[in-house]
Amino acid sequence: MRMTRYTDYAIRSLLFAGAHSDRLVRIQEVADCYDISKNHLMKVVYRLGQNGLIHSVRGRGGGFRLASPPDEIYIGDIVQLFEPTTHFLDPLEGMSELPSLDPAREAFDDAIAAFHQVLNSYTINDLLHPPSSTHRQILEMIPSRD
Repeated sequence: MRMTRYTDYAIRSLLFAGAHSDRLVRIQEVADCYDISKNHLMKVVYRLGQNGLIHSVRGRGGGFRLASPPDEIYIGDIVQLFEPTTHFLDPLEGMSELPSLDPAREAFDDAIAAFHQVLNSYTINDLLHPPSSTHRQILEMIPSRD
């Protein structure tokens, strides 16, 4: 399973804007901070603006900021905006003529649904200020070797 760079850049842009919520941030600042292409980032920021995740101001002294508080922007929504579900996981594509694969297809559909459910339990704010209990919960999910 892989995410595109655009999804990565979108999340990074929103994190940067969330960390600097007291002002407009410039695309060049984000590009410099993460050492990424300004041209690619411009396309990402434009799409974030089209979808209401950021407010942008054009011209000299312009930039962008989050359109909503960081605890109202869900990571799953960002991923779904930039990644078609089939891009992530469709190992059975082109095999629909084989009815024996229907149970496997259901398992993969369930996995994709669970994937999105987990991502939608995290917000930009959670990534900016991760609660220490999250780390404990993750460790508790790892089976012990008894």
